[in-house]
Amino acid sequence: MKRGAGVKSPGSAIVIGAGFAGLLAALRLRQSGLAVTVLDALERPGGKAALGWPDFSSGPTVVTMPDVFRGVHQRLDLPAPALSSARPTTRYSYPDGFTFAPEALDVAGSLEPTLSQLSLQEGRDYVRLLQASRRMYEDAAPTFIFSPPPDRLALARYALTRGRHAAPHLRLSQLVQSGPHLTPFWLRFATYLGADPYQAPAVLHNIAWVELGQGVWHLQGGLGAFAPRLAGRARELGVAFEFGTRVEHLIQAGGRVVAAHTSRGVFTADLWASAADRSLTSQWLGRGAEPQARGVSGFALQLRFSENLGHAHHLLFPAEYAREWREIGAGRLPGDPTLYLHLDGERGFLLVNAPPVPEAVSDAPSYARFLLRRLADRMPLPVQDWRALSPADYARTAQGGALYGRAPHGLTGSLRPGWRFAGLGNLVQVGGTVHPGGGVPLSMLSGWNGAGTLIGAEYDPLTPLP
Repeated sequence: MKRGAGVKSPGSAIVIGAGFAGLLAALRLRQSGLAVTVLDALERPGGKAALGWPDFSSGPTVVTMPDVFRGVHQRLDLPAPALSSARPTTRYSYPDGFTFAPEALDVAGSLEPTLSQLSLQEGRDYVRLLQASRRMYEDAAPTFIFSPPPDRLALARYALTRGRHAAPHLRLSQLVQSGPHLTPFWLRFATYLGADPYQAPAVLHNIAWVELGQGVWHLQGGLGAFAPRLAGRARELGVAFEFGTRVEHLIQAGGRVVAAHTSRGVFTADLWASAADRSLTSQWLGRGAEPQARGVSGFALQLRFSENLGHAHHLLFPAEYAREWREIGAGRLPGDPTLYLHLDGERGFLLVNAPPVPEAVSDAPSYARFLLRRLADRMPLPVQDWRALSPADYARTAQGGALYGRAPHGLTGSLRPGWRFAGLGNLVQVGGTVHPGGGVPLSMLSGWNGAGTLIGAEYDPLTPLP
């Protein structure tokens, strides 16, 4: 494929976006023998994780579903990833002084370390809701995670055989009522798909099992190092990268995408995979922005410390969790937000939920200093330097800065769009805004398998091989 002249080479593919889904899509297409070029508006690979300081991740800070990472390394002939379990999964702190540090069941081998921190009634509620989460996850995973986008028959089969266990007529906030400490604890897992927990359907309770059942893991070097590792392997295999290249629109003819007009000229190819936000792809196709409400965005601080603080993951709840979501729903930055804090030696990452409205942040440095004061009140740390990332920064990779695309609200809201746009045979849409959903493991499954449909490959769940 060539830039500018508009001459395509045989057996060529273009991938838009060098986040984790785009990198997996490019690698699978290249392994099939295609000439592959990756276009990305940023200057380095990683998508959201590539924003901000180059030696930091500005996206996820710990990982789940470790077998997907192991499977990816196997498929790419890379050394096995260095993964260590986070124990506890996260340390939760509440304004009244209560703290909670649950262990993942599969890692600890028992619920005893977790239940010993709770009252008798809280322990009963924890066991009940963990069991419900596990059943929802195990019922849903074969259809909604480890398979292609479900068709109507697959949806009907799930609804008839498993759907009732997902409490289809309840909101998540109704399902998880379990007292002042555990209710917000269970609600917060819905934010992993960009949901307002008070509008999320009960089925999103399945997300909790991924962390509390299977565990949370530290990946050596973090995701900030993982993206360059994937890009390096892609280059070894012959994938070309064109960074600093912003797609402006996609040209179509005869039911196919034939070219991309970009800030650096015209690119053409036979096959196309977009790992950008689906709404952006829709606009590049001339179909307009998709009308659904967007999911949550974030306001983050990359932190440098004057000493090594080790590895830990903290979540500091506000006095009133519901108020935070009312303010976000009104398009305002929360005045008393939940603080998500990851410590990684001499570096840290602080994230709060924010509305997917870039213009909601009129003075990012002032809000950043406010967050630092809130953090100092709850957990004093030796912060030496910091850099803020607002919804406007995340909007460089997603419509409105929404981290996971459309909001997964309502009975069918948790269903992600499939990998195709109607009427276009040589384009797939992959990534966190489509099936199977957001988060790095699901995005990699999407990129690998969505691209696989372009070459007629069978679905691959990326489980490690014997």
